[in-house]
Amino acid sequence: MEEPVNTNQHIVKILSVENVTHNVKRFTVEKPANYTFIPGQATDVAINKPALKSMVGPFTFTSLNQAEYLEFTIKIYKDHDGLTNKLSSLNPTDELIIHDVFGTINYKGSGVFIAGGAGITPFLAILRQLKLDGSLQGNKLLFANHNESDIIHKTELKYLLGDNYIDVLKDPLDPKTQSGIIDQNLLEKYIGNREKWYYICGPDAFTAAMVDNLKNLGVDKSHIVIEE
Repeated sequence: MEEPVNTNQHIVKILSVENVTHNVKRFTVEKPANYTFIPGQATDVAINKPALKSMVGPFTFTSLNQAEYLEFTIKIYKDHDGLTNKLSSLNPTDELIIHDVFGTINYKGSGVFIAGGAGITPFLAILRQLKLDGSLQGNKLLFANHNESDIIHKTELKYLLGDNYIDVLKDPLDPKTQSGIIDQNLLEKYIGNREKWYYICGPDAFTAAMVDNLKNLGVDKSHIVIEE
């Protein structure tokens, strides 16, 4: 997706940093006055230090718009010295620079959410909002990860969706758990009504494969929601 040129910048203080999984952290930060977003949207983030201001990356809000703070749930990549690695060393009172809001993933109606790894983040905000609104019924989540240790907020997702939350693990640690990937056969089992909405987020290759699979199963492109 081509991101807009952001002109508005806000310096916000980090309020807390918590571990979510072995390589995912939750950052709670100050919320600028009159700053609003739709669940599923994102902003560009940088670290407010002279040597790091030019290192900018997009991150999805996982808090709700009505909250008094902003929350980002961020996967940390330690294998290269990029922005997430720099973020992992920050503490409360350190500052971030956030920009304008952007993003095309937002809730249009009940359907199937298909997430790969950290691609769950826009769906966290959407599902939390739907819970608050009493509108979760009719939605399913297929969540692909490598193994159990990679699952972000499993307990909460199970609470929100019950049996409509389905883990798909490529290499599970528990020998009793069947391994698998989200492919066309699995999607055919769960998608049901082709007129529902299909929300996809994950690595680029994952998203492209899911779109192709859904089209092959007769889902019209107009009912597929991805980041563009």
